Amino acid sequence: MYSRAYILLQREFQELKKNNYEGITGFPVSEDMMQWEVDIEGLQNTVWHGSFFQLRINFTLEYNFVPPVVKFRTIPFHPNVDPHTGRPCIDFLDNTHKWNRSYTLSSILLTLQVMLSNPVLENPVNLEAAHILIKDETLYRQIILRLFHQPLQSKDDSSESPKEPDKFNRSIKSVSFNDYYKTWSGIATSKATEYYRTPLLEDPNFIGKYYKWKKNELRRPKEWGLK
Repeated sequence: MYSRAYILLQREFQELKKNNYEGITGFPVSEDMMQWEVDIEGLQNTVWHGSFFQLRINFTLEYNFVPPVVKFRTIPFHPNVDPHTGRPCIDFLDNTHKWNRSYTLSSILLTLQVMLSNPVLENPVNLEAAHILIKDETLYRQIILRLFHQPLQSKDDSSESPKEPDKFNRSIKSVSFNDYYKTWSGIATSKATEYYRTPLLEDPNFIGKYYKWKKNELRRPKEWGLK
């Protein structure tokens, strides 16, 4: 007999495939649907576009009463992503009291995609990335372009190779693991406290609306600009 979480995730998997969100692919890697692998590309017209990030999502049998555990396997140099663990700093993923059962796999992935180009700079988990972004946005963009697509992976995944290595070899200039790590690992915090977590998604329907707005903007930039 299948669990409630299994049935929900089957339904959300079909929803994800049906919507076919640009730059987002995900699929279960375990028969019980509890473990997922995801690829996310940055939004168009942002410095992250063309960068691909692998994530791992672990659900439990308590889903969707509790959020899943999300980790970037390909860790972006980003104010809101823990540089050691790859955990994104999103309040509803870290605090079960802020989790809403209306959130789905699709809304989680869209939130992560939007987060890349919309960092929250108040009390970040990657202090160095935030400091550079605040001080010199141009320099931050240059670092992003220089670092990817040869990004840092979390320690527990260091022995694993990416599923699609060709996606990670289109860099402008490669940077070694040591150079990347030494730049900011000494001062970046490993986890933000609850007080420091700024809500990214108060409205569970916001991300879906944002994605529609973004597509309209890309299709008709002149008309959208007048609005």
